Amino acid sequence: MNYDIKDIRLAKKGILRIEWARQNMPVLSLIGELFNKERPLRGIKVSACLHVTTETAVLMEVLKKAGAEIVLCASNPLSTQDDVAASLVKHLKISVFAIKGENKETYYQHIKSCLEIRPHITMDDGADLVSTLHLKPKYQNILTSIIGGTEETTTGVIRLRALANEGRLRYPIIAVNDALTKHLFDNRYGTGQSTIDGILRATNKLIAGSNFLICGYGFCGKGLALRAKGMGANVIISEVSPIRALEAVMDGFLVMPVAEAIKLADIIVTVTGDIDVINKRHFLSMKDGVILANSGHFNVEIDIPSLEKLSIRKRRIRDFVDEYTLKNRKKIYLLGEGRLINLVSAEGHPAQVMDLSFSNQALSVEYIVKNYKKLDKKVYKVPEEIDRKVATFKLQSMGIKIDNLTEEQKDYLLSWKEGT
Repeated sequence: MNYDIKDIRLAKKGILRIEWARQNMPVLSLIGELFNKERPLRGIKVSACLHVTTETAVLMEVLKKAGAEIVLCASNPLSTQDDVAASLVKHLKISVFAIKGENKETYYQHIKSCLEIRPHITMDDGADLVSTLHLKPKYQNILTSIIGGTEETTTGVIRLRALANEGRLRYPIIAVNDALTKHLFDNRYGTGQSTIDGILRATNKLIAGSNFLICGYGFCGKGLALRAKGMGANVIISEVSPIRALEAVMDGFLVMPVAEAIKLADIIVTVTGDIDVINKRHFLSMKDGVILANSGHFNVEIDIPSLEKLSIRKRRIRDFVDEYTLKNRKKIYLLGEGRLINLVSAEGHPAQVMDLSFSNQALSVEYIVKNYKKLDKKVYKVPEEIDRKVATFKLQSMGIKIDNLTEEQKDYLLSWKEGT
């Protein structure tokens, strides 16, 4: 059901935290000012399935300024900040279907409720809205009103490209995740810092001196490795890509298969987007007291059902820390039920990083509204002009100036010239 406002103090707390985020999101705030004047989304209904955080609240404000009617639900059962949800309902009059800790049944009921407005635009972080629309026959009639959608994260883009490759995608999607100003910054600097933040808040363990295994060396893994190294950890990388593995070696990290690395690791974090990265054959080889966490979108990277079967006891020892005692008496500490630890026990990415990602979101929605008649039913990258605009606005907000090419330099780069 819709979020029930029972505690006015909760909503007031959310308002102050949203204000703090807004102050650190100058680009999105500038876009909001432009949208407020131009109202490019007037009459457009948006169903958004995102992590309900302070930064998301600022994005919702901007979309509302643009004239959109918005309904928001959570993209993860444990990532909702309840004070933010309360504030959005009470102060912005935006319908929110999200409660931190909701069970699986409630989570999917909220997704269904989010679609009841018959949206023109879907905004996803993990593709659960698109998945529900495409895989549930009773939602086929809603598809006729949708003109396009956006997708925020790597996992969602993978799912959507698979759907498009099968010829089953029913409307165009812009992969916001693939914008350079998103994955170069959000994934690397945001995930890197916020994952460490989540682990520290959940465990209060010392990072320095620990053997820190990172499964996956994409942009998220690179950012996490850099932060862990900076805090004094001995970083080990496991990869399946020879190119990324070589890059990790050249960046100064140990690289080895998961089966070898887990015997050494004190802390293990998965950031791959794939299933069963840590599985049944790995658990028995782990150190006693190992900390196990995930920062990929879904809780499938760690084979939790197998961990449950191997255990003779499970208990909640701290908030977001479950202790599993195996049959060999070793203990494994799983953080955040295997879900996104940076959002489960911390606050997710800093606002300065989400400023870039959500600016891409807002401008991509505007682009769809203006151009949907020319778009095919496939997954598109964020238009380069949007990516460059976001970067330019961000530099301006930081007081940083850059050079511009002269006309002669432009001509040279666009023509063939014989070298001398």
